[in-house]
Amino acid sequence: MASHIIVLPGDAIDDDLIPTHPRKPLRLGPGLRHDPATNSILPTVAGRLVSDHNKNLIRVETSTGRYLPRVGELVIGTVHKSAADVYYVHLSDHSAPATLPQLSFESATRKTRPVLAPGALVYARVAAADRHMDAELECVSSTTGKADGLGPLVGGMLFAVSPGMARRLLMPGSGAGGVVVLEALAAAGLQFETATGRNGRFWVDAASVRTVLQVGRAVQVTDEEGLDAEAQQRLVKKLLKELS
Repeated sequence: MASHIIVLPGDAIDDDLIPTHPRKPLRLGPGLRHDPATNSILPTVAGRLVSDHNKNLIRVETSTGRYLPRVGELVIGTVHKSAADVYYVHLSDHSAPATLPQLSFESATRKTRPVLAPGALVYARVAAADRHMDAELECVSSTTGKADGLGPLVGGMLFAVSPGMARRLLMPGSGAGGVVVLEALAAAGLQFETATGRNGRFWVDAASVRTVLQVGRAVQVTDEEGLDAEAQQRLVKKLLKELS
């Protein structure tokens, strides 16, 4: 369960905010450290404290800062340039480019591999990540050889969202993470396609540019204003009036 507590570096965290699972060890996520001298957990960055009691996990989510790739995460990258066998892909404005092997696409060979120009968008998975070397991406499952929805993103528009919003959008299940705005827009008859990168990027495509803009705007407003489910429904009604 996510809390709405804002913490600053060095703040004391109340014991009732720290999950205590009877069987799972406590896991500290980004933005927190354990102080052995006082046996306390202290924030190292300013942000929103998030506690997941089912996973026995606690972390601090920030809306700014450099994205740090983690193996298995889905990301949306922008191709910077190509070399002999790889593409160099930007995941954020403040990190070194990740590498994407040119054969790391479904059914790709040296003759059929996609040709991606600088500025092209790709939906990829982090295959390898280490603080001492550039991250490596893949656009194909290493076990099935299938794209599973990964690959070049053609058309559409890219929107910036906070890391916390990206995490919520990627949660499986209806209304997961308290985000219902996309389902509400789709239920109202809007047809669109989306992809979310854990690196704070949200892509939308639709037949109408106006629909693309409204969907992207709805997600960004939900993120920036911290709208709950009821407020998201009101936002959708407002946006639909503007479309009509």
